Parts: sequence; C-alpha cells; structure tokens
Amino acid sequence: MIRITDILDKVQRYVEPADLEMIEKAYIYSAAVHQGQLRLSGEPYMTHPMEVANMLADMHMDAASIATGILHDTVEDTLASLEEIEKAFGQDVAFLVDGLTKISKITLASQEERQAENFRKMILAMSSDIRIILVRLADRLHNMRTLQYQAQDKQKYIARETLDLYAPLTSRLGINWMKTELEDLAFMHLHPVEFQDLARRIAMKREGREKYTKEIREIIEKEIQNYDLKGEVEGRAKHYFSIYQKMQEQQIDFDEVYDLLAFRIILDSNKVKECYEALSVVHALWKPVPGRFKDYIAMPKANNYRSLHTTVIGPYGERVEIQIRTREMHVWAESGIAAHWRYKEGDLLRGRDEEQIRKLRDLLEVQQDLKDPREFMRNLKVALFPDEVYVFTPKGEVRAFPKGATPIDFAYSIHTDVGNQCIGGRVNRNLVPLKYELRNGDTVEIVTQTGHHPSKDWLKYAVTPRAISKIKAWIKTEERNHSIALGRDILDKEFKKHHMKFAQVLKSDELKKVCEEQSVTDIDDVMALIGYGKVSARAIVNRFLPGEEKREDSLPEKILKKFKKPESAGISITGIDDIMVKFAKCCNPLPGDEVIGHISRGRGMIVHTTNCPMVHDLDPERLLEVQWNVRDKQTYPVHTRVVCHDKKGLLAELSASISLLDINISHATVDTTPDKIAVCEFDLEVRDLKHFNEVVSALKKLKSVISVERVRVSDVKTDKKKMH
Repeated sequence: MIRITDILDKVQRYVEPADLEMIEKAYIYSAAVHQGQLRLSGEPYMTHPMEVANMLADMHMDAASIATGILHDTVEDTLASLEEIEKAFGQDVAFLVDGLTKISKITLASQEERQAENFRKMILAMSSDIRIILVRLADRLHNMRTLQYQAQDKQKYIARETLDLYAPLTSRLGINWMKTELEDLAFMHLHPVEFQDLARRIAMKREGREKYTKEIREIIEKEIQNYDLKGEVEGRAKHYFSIYQKMQEQQIDFDEVYDLLAFRIILDSNKVKECYEALSVVHALWKPVPGRFKDYIAMPKANNYRSLHTTVIGPYGERVEIQIRTREMHVWAESGIAAHWRYKEGDLLRGRDEEQIRKLRDLLEVQQDLKDPREFMRNLKVALFPDEVYVFTPKGEVRAFPKGATPIDFAYSIHTDVGNQCIGGRVNRNLVPLKYELRNGDTVEIVTQTGHHPSKDWLKYAVTPRAISKIKAWIKTEERNHSIALGRDILDKEFKKHHMKFAQVLKSDELKKVCEEQSVTDIDDVMALIGYGKVSARAIVNRFLPGEEKREDSLPEKILKKFKKPESAGISITGIDDIMVKFAKCCNPLPGDEVIGHISRGRGMIVHTTNCPMVHDLDPERLLEVQWNVRDKQTYPVHTRVVCHDKKGLLAELSASISLLDINISHATVDTTPDKIAVCEFDLEVRDLKHFNEVVSALKKLKSVISVERVRVSDVKTDKKKMH
C-alpha cells in the first residue's frame, strides 16, 4: 500500500511546506471517515484514494489536486459533508471534491440516465477547473487496475464505459500513457480470450523483437549524431489494444501485422527545423512507405499533439514506424494538459491549457439542450473520438473536424443560421454536394440561400455533435409545431362529435388539471402530446362529458384486440397497457439487452436495443423506457458471424457445437476468401443474451475459430453491398 510519506516525498520538491501540511491533514481526515471500510479485494478502502493521490503526485499536480485525490470519495461514501471539507481544507478543495462526487443520491429512471448526468456534471465542473477531470481519470485508472474483483457483468459495463468515454477523453486531453493503459485494461476485460492470445503471441516474439529494436535504435542514433543532431531514440512495441484494433479493422491475423514496433526520436533542441532535418536523415537511411507520412507539427491534432510520423521499410524488409519530436513536444505528447502543471512557474504551456479548456467548453455548449440521456452520451462519444481532418477557411484559417465530416458540419461550425440556410459548398473552388466528405487540405466555402431549411436527410451526412444537435433542434421545433396543429385538430373534432366547442373549454380549470397531470406548462404541450400519440384525445374529452356519456374507448372490441400487447411479448412498458409490441428487425433485441421502445405511427411500439444505430434517427419524444418481462419460454432470432480458418468439415464442426446448446440454426451461409479464411453467417434462435453468450464461448474454444460476433441486419446488408 502507498504510504503518505511516499506521496509527501514526491511533492515536497515542488510545493510549499504549508501545502504538505494540508495533504497530510487530508490523509488523517480521510483515514478517519473511511475507517473500517474495505474494498471488494478485501484491502482497506484507503488503498484506493492513496493510489489516486500517488498518481497525481507522479503527474506533478498541485497540493489541492492531491488532497482532493485523497478526499474524493468522502462525501459520496461516508458521513462527511461538503461543508466539513470546505471548513477544514478551503473552498478550492471543496469545489474539486464536489465536482467529483457522483450523482448517486438522486433517483433516476435508468443506468444510462445516471451515467449521462454524472458525465454532464463532470464536464460542467471540468470546464471551470481542468483538475477535476485529471483526478477523475486517476480514479478511473486505479479502479480499472482492480476491476477483477467486480462481478462479471459490472466488469463488462465499466470496461465498455472506459473504452467508449474515458480513454477517448484522455486522448482528447493528450495524456497518452494513461490512454494506452486504460485501453489495454478495458480490452483485457471485454475480450479476455483475444487479449490472452495476443499477449502470448507477443511474448513469444519478445527476444527477437528486443534484438531488432536495439539494432534499429543504434543505427538511428549513430546517423543523427553524424548530422550533429542531439537527442535520444526510444523503441517500443505497440500496445495490445492498438494491435487488436488494426487486426479487426483490416481483418488480418496477428502474423500479418507488420508494424508492431514504433520508434521515437526525441531531440534535445526545441528548434522545429531540427525535426525536419532528422526526418530527412531517416528517409535517406530507409525508403519511406507512400501515404504514411503525417505532419502533426505544421497541423497539430485537436489535443495539440505535435510530431512528425513516417513509416519506412527498415532492415530485413520490415515496416518501421518512426515519430520525430522535440523534448517539449514529447512532454506534451505523453502528459498532455497535465504537463501545464509542470511548467506552472514558466507558464510555457498556459496558452495550450486555455485552448483545451475552450474546446471542452465548446463541446459542452452543444450538449446543454439535450435532455435525452442517450443522445447526450452518443454525442459525447462522437465528440471525443480523435480521428480528424484538417481543412482551411477561405481566409486560410485551419479547422479540425471528425473524419467523415461534410460541408454541413463546416457550415454549422461558423454559425447556426449559416448551417440552416446551407445549400452546398465550394471545395477548392469547385461546387460539391452536401454529402461530400471533407479531406485534409481542402479549402471550404459555404453557399447559402435565404429561406432554405434543414431536412432529416442532413442527419445522414452530419457527424459533429454541434451540427447534429442544431439540425435535430430545427426538425424538433418543426415537428412540434406540426404535432400541436394536428393535436388541436384531433381534439377539436373529438369535441364536435359530442356537440361541444373546444374554444369553450380552453380556459377551464379541468384543462389546467390535465396540464398538471401530464407535467406540462400549457395547452400547446398537451396538443403536442396528442399529436405525437402519447395522450388520447378521447380521454381528455371524457372529462367534460356527463357521467352517463363517459366511456373507456369507442373502438370496436375486435379492433382493440388487434392492438393489444400479446402476453408473450416479454416487454413491460411503464404506465402504458394494451399496445401492440414488435421487435425491430434491424437489431433483433434479446432478453438481457438494454432496450428502448419507439411509438411508431400506426404500428404500435417497436423495441430496439439502446445501441442500435436506428435509435439515433428516432424522435426522442416518441421513445419510451421499457423492460424485459419474459414469462413464457420462447426463442429470439440473432444473426451471428463466425470467422474461421477454412478446413474440411468446418460447417459440421460449428453446427455440432451450436446444436449441443439446444440452439436451432434457421439459416446458414459460408463465404471463403483466397487466403483460406471462411466467413460463416448463422441465423440462430436463442432464449436470451446469456444463451447467446454461451454459444459464443463454445465456438471460440474451437481451434479453427478466429472471431465470433453478433451482427445487426443493417450491417449484413452493408457488407453485402461492399462485396458486390
């Protein structure tokens, strides 16, 4: 266990004596309130905050951050209050602790909603003080290091959240060492079989790799010295997750990954021109691979990462990736925004620090109006992904966009009105359609037309959270206006059936009660709910009828039965009964999946998995929380793709493993590639997610199997189009 003296020894080199006293006082306080608490590993709870504080000390964070690391769980997990923290340690520490305290005492409808609110709070606080996210990341890293003590399902959830959100966030902040460790730990828990296999294969090649690394390093060191360039050369194997990603993206085996090694030339001088001199030395040594040179010095990444990247054909015909940077660039590349604290005295990185905070504020700004937690989390994930293209404005300013961005994204980055009235773009002076994907180096100019408006089709081409949220906001406003008009028309006709005038009841107390019951502020909101189909006009009119005229429903019984929810649907809907339920064919939900219901127009409710891409385009106003409620034994279809090494009797071997688990195969196809890889597609009938996971585990144990994955129908169609 880390001791307080270990932490104090590290920080005494750069903090004042009074700050040392505060850190020690925080330790004494935290130890007292956490006394008797144990972690799931059986260790005293204090091991966790001490590990977090130790990481922050290694990052050279200030005393308030380290004290916060020690105190970060006190308000959430003990009887300590924020007022006590402020009284004992001051406003600065209290503010940081408050920003780190999760929203755990508020009742929220779903785990996803809780996750969204926690992230919303964290980003809000972070935009005021970047130290909050640095403490949170250290907290998450230590939790990932001890994740094996959690239950299996919680391991998967936390690992997935880490890979989707925390690792991209560290990348956005430029903290590379933390990003790689978070990715590898998440990979280990999400895909344990693949992780162990990869670790074993890399270990088998370690001796030869170390010898090869030494040889390359010595060649580069000798050559740059010949040109009077001073610096050091590092050689390392790429981390597990990056290798796994490459294998998945390119559909290749481990033995086909040629650039397992990466080298860095770190120059002592901070002169940028020496980086280009070192590049010319490398290219004189070995032939560069076309298309693999990237200049992140002239055009830095969004997280201010700067380096030259090149790939060359090194000794023995092996591909070698080489990065070239100055010492200052290297500090930023590894520590990112945390490096600011190391240079606090000289203020060398202050400008970049403020730039990062500004970008995070911009990221938050477009999220403010998103009430739907799924949409918030989805936009957040998109915003954090690092792949970017760099384009120019007509004035020569550089702007960064996610890969796949279009003129629509560019237009909304200028102003909402420019985006809304955009009809096309000029790229490099040539007119292009709105769906054109921007490329590095493009010069982009937007063409607008007064009175032009966005359409739903734009959502197919927009990729930035800002553009997507602005388009959806416009469409939502238009749909709401349409729904209000439709709802008013429906209600007016319903009143006329009973010889009543809607205008006469508009200001009645009964209508005000309806607004209160539906938790809305005015009659337009009620009209919108009727237009959306969430509230029955008949139910509202019933409230104004004499007792003998009231009725539950006027539809004939046989029509009602048609729309009743079948008993075997296995889905329960909060607050709604007797509605027809269908399962979406695009994602084929299984019991155990997180699901969401969508009220369709005339087809009842369609149930999707929450991560189904189709949900992204659905109107949030028509989405409902649903839960599984399976009583009867039934099976559900699931499309499965198994990639294997081709051999005789392969299909029989796979079918036998599937049949042993009492699973029916309703359809099967096999495609083989010239390099003896077989891609087998199965339509299986399983009871639930657990049943499906059993067949996945059984198939992965077969020697010939490379990978097994569940595939959405939409993905299958896309893949077939690509093949043709």
